[in-house]
Amino acid sequence: MRIICLNGWGGTLWDELDGYLRAEQPDVLCLQEVVHTPAAMTGWLTYRDGDHVLPQRANLFREVNAALPRHRGTFCPAAQGVLWDGDQAVLSEWGLATFVRADLPVIGQAKGFVHGAFSPDSYGEHPRSRTAHAVRVHDFERGWPVTIAHMHGLRDPAWGKADTPERLAQAHRLARLVGSVAEPGERLVVCGDFNVEPDSETFEVLGRLGLHDLVTGGGHRDTRTSHYRKPGRLADYLLVNDAVEVLAFEVVEHPEVSDHRPLLLTI
Repeated sequence: MRIICLNGWGGTLWDELDGYLRAEQPDVLCLQEVVHTPAAMTGWLTYRDGDHVLPQRANLFREVNAALPRHRGTFCPAAQGVLWDGDQAVLSEWGLATFVRADLPVIGQAKGFVHGAFSPDSYGEHPRSRTAHAVRVHDFERGWPVTIAHMHGLRDPAWGKADTPERLAQAHRLARLVGSVAEPGERLVVCGDFNVEPDSETFEVLGRLGLHDLVTGGGHRDTRTSHYRKPGRLADYLLVNDAVEVLAFEVVEHPEVSDHRPLLLTI
């Protein structure tokens, strides 16, 4: 089974991302920063937050579904806010999504907020609401179930990626959500753009679920691409428990499909 975890950057590099997903066809895709704007009349919209201006693929969720035609997608919105079509404001949902190959039955799942609550009128002030999603799927070919969960950790401009009480609470909420789906002793994978440093207490909380990180554990020191020009090159992590037999793990450097690198796990 092949699992990809990626912050999709709102589809800013859509052509590269589309080609990568069509070529890879992972069994499960955990995708953060997903845009969903069903009423949009154009392929591109613009995100504006002060000096931060970024092109966004208006219907990234629908287009990833098209790139993975054998999959079922689940969208988990965190907020509805404004994107821009020129000078016209367009209400758009934003969150994360999970895409599971259709012949892998989802036999358990949970989604919820690890920080804040759904914001229907705006994206809100930082640190903004964040969601997580966990699915328990059965692999008929291999004869076992596995639980796969991911979150997009909160961004806090005031504190960077440092530990805060909100981040500790977020970790506990993620652990509870995962624990509501995963069965004791079964295979467990937890991943995402956590937005924390590798020494974060987040990993102590997840460690109580028997999880260890393959990014730092494998000596990787960079999960960002050339499109990210700030210091602090680790943001994305992928953790497994001892029941998971890791056949291969890669922090994919090329192609660059986002400002984050895909994490590709084969179990």
